Amino acid sequence: MDLKWRRPSIDTAFHIDMTWWEHNERDIRVYIKDVLCDLCREECDSASRAVDVIDWVDEQTGEVTRVDWLWHSLRSCCSAHPDYITSNTPIMDAVFRTFLANGNQPLTVRQLHERLDKRPPATLLRILAGGPVYMGIRPVR
Repeated sequence: MDLKWRRPSIDTAFHIDMTWWEHNERDIRVYIKDVLCDLCREECDSASRAVDVIDWVDEQTGEVTRVDWLWHSLRSCCSAHPDYITSNTPIMDAVFRTFLANGNQPLTVRQLHERLDKRPPATLLRILAGGPVYMGIRPVR
């Protein structure tokens, strides 16, 4: 297995590193709740659903998995709203929201650019890899 560090490129896959959240003693669910749409946030508050885990059926495979209700609500409802990511959303927030909406599946800088069209891929790469880790967004190892 090759564990040698490589300089990230626009074809490097990134994701939200959940261990970053643990090491920094932060709760990603707090941030997810902040980006819920008004309807889901109201349901979360009124039904005390913030800690619920639900069964989710993959429509393509039929596989049933247990998922966090907040993540599911964000993915199935909130991220479909036109105001989930706007032209005024700061770039790193837009990247973070993109990862939340796709279930934190790894995306390359090129793929992020295609989805967001906010900055050229090289600029987006400098933002993602050139400074401190923001919201746990790191290259996939």
